[in-house]
Amino acid sequence: MAQLREPTVDALQRDGLDPVAVLEIVDRALAEDLGPNRVDVTSLATIPAAQVDTADVVARADGVVAGLAVAAAVFDVASDGTDEWVAKAADGSRVAGGDVLATVSGPTRALLTAERTALNLLCRMSGVATHTRRWADALAGTKAQVLDTRKTTPGLRILEKYAVRAGGGTNKRMGLFDVAMIKDNHKLAAGSITAAYQRVRGAFPDIPVQVEVTTVAEAIEAVTAGATFLLCDNMSPATLREVVLAVDGRAELEATGGLTLPNAAEYAATGVDYLSVGALTHSSPILDIALDLRPRD
Repeated sequence: MAQLREPTVDALQRDGLDPVAVLEIVDRALAEDLGPNRVDVTSLATIPAAQVDTADVVARADGVVAGLAVAAAVFDVASDGTDEWVAKAADGSRVAGGDVLATVSGPTRALLTAERTALNLLCRMSGVATHTRRWADALAGTKAQVLDTRKTTPGLRILEKYAVRAGGGTNKRMGLFDVAMIKDNHKLAAGSITAAYQRVRGAFPDIPVQVEVTTVAEAIEAVTAGATFLLCDNMSPATLREVVLAVDGRAELEATGGLTLPNAAEYAATGVDYLSVGALTHSSPILDIALDLRPRD
């Protein structure tokens, strides 16, 4: 597997991303484009091997950028580390259409080979960040924070959850391994909320436990059993206010289901701590970003 240049590794680590994991994603994505022989037939046929150029990464629309170091990693791999990447914006910053986000110089064949893979990842991550920022803005002035979910693109979870953070959101659990979440099927299989909670606590005493509830009575049962984080699923604002009063600070509360940007403030006003929005990762449109090769002299 190819190696990343040191500046790219440093940038990924500053973003809280594992360079090894990012490299694996990038290598798979390039392999998908280049096929078993790892070849870009068009660039190979039309561009001399020695040709070197510079290109600008340009926003085509307003939004929030995320994934610049990931895009840099794609060019590193495609060029075998012979490229030079200079970021002109910072992840999490608002950008306008026409803004140059980065410049990249290197073998022209490598730049064009990397172009679509780099943009696929950068556009996707920036789209998630842009959508998340809209939610964070809608919740400004309340105590509620917007959370993501596990409804992510397979293989891209670490990138999409990073993009949520870049957009001002908060990550929930990364997977099935770091937080126990007792949902409706677990309750049915175990017989009750209390039984499910006690079994998880007995098996994994140090793992955080979250419990999904659908009624005020279930919320009371969950906190009585010892739960300190409740997912209030598909509750109306009126019911959420009842849960907030009944729980009385004994657990953090998350509203989930039926949430939209127009009703975000209404749900936040109930006193819950979080609003979880699966659409951040499963339905965010991309932010349009392009690679423009500079004209040759």
